[in-house]
Amino acid sequence: MPNALITGITGQDGSYLADFLLEKGYRVFGMARRSSTEKFDRIEHLRGKISVIQGDLLDQFSLVKALEESEPDEVYNLAAMSFVPTSWTQPVLTAEFTATGVTRMLEAIRVVNPKIKFYQASSSEMFGKVREIPQRETTPFYPRSPYGVSKVYGHFITVNYRESYGMFAVSGILFNHESPRRGLEFVSRRVTDGAARVKLGLAKKLTLGNLDAKRDWGYAGDYVRAMWLMLQQEEPEDYVIATGQSHSVRELAQIAFERAGLDWEKHVDIDPALLRPAEVDYLVGDHSKARSKLGWEPEVDFRGLVEMMVDADLAALKAANARKGG
Repeated sequence: MPNALITGITGQDGSYLADFLLEKGYRVFGMARRSSTEKFDRIEHLRGKISVIQGDLLDQFSLVKALEESEPDEVYNLAAMSFVPTSWTQPVLTAEFTATGVTRMLEAIRVVNPKIKFYQASSSEMFGKVREIPQRETTPFYPRSPYGVSKVYGHFITVNYRESYGMFAVSGILFNHESPRRGLEFVSRRVTDGAARVKLGLAKKLTLGNLDAKRDWGYAGDYVRAMWLMLQQEEPEDYVIATGQSHSVRELAQIAFERAGLDWEKHVDIDPALLRPAEVDYLVGDHSKARSKLGWEPEVDFRGLVEMMVDADLAALKAANARKGG
């Protein structure tokens, strides 16, 4: 029974990865901060099945202790300051977690057991002001946010430890991936939750920013499978994980409100305050390397993803309303 340590286990990806690894027969350890304000609702269904241990990407010693306690065969570093707009208001803290934190974990692995396989969660935000379409593993990075810049550092320090110390360290360059477990601060979930609220009479309008921004959106449950596959290969390599299809925020809103039986144009307002200081306009990934080497393909398409999220939000809001006696 292999052991896996997941940082960021309380997040969307961490919870789906824990589900996946448990099905594969792993003993799963999740790392969480003692002072964390994170909610544990995403892993509530895993209570008794996983072990949550304390550790902090800002504290080198705590990472060493977490590795010694969990004795992992694989480490999945999913913890980060992951909400891009917040990286503009807290750029230094974002760098500490999302950039330097990767170095701390890699160094802890090198000291405790350099044979541990390491997965780093890289991001399509590293491409930023894109140099080519679609983006692939060889596309130059041009990040457009403190978050994107920090992810580039995390990506290259992973490459550096792989090449300098012979460690099995890989980065998955994941494009946007969503699910019903996505936080409400992300545009995908804002839209599906907003459509559900309007449908149920809990809101009249949904306010959005740039409707023309395009993203390559996939399903988080598909993407954690790719993370695992990367660590099962004979040689450590980096991979782009994407659907290869790009959709606008406008399309997202249209499908979500359509699923709720509504006309989106009657319920969506635009607020310039929600625009980023520097926008990433067109991200779409080429996952041909992952297809050929990992045998990975996304199974849930864009419409299926959005409809899944709207259905889940409608069900959750109805249940909450019933508990209140509404």
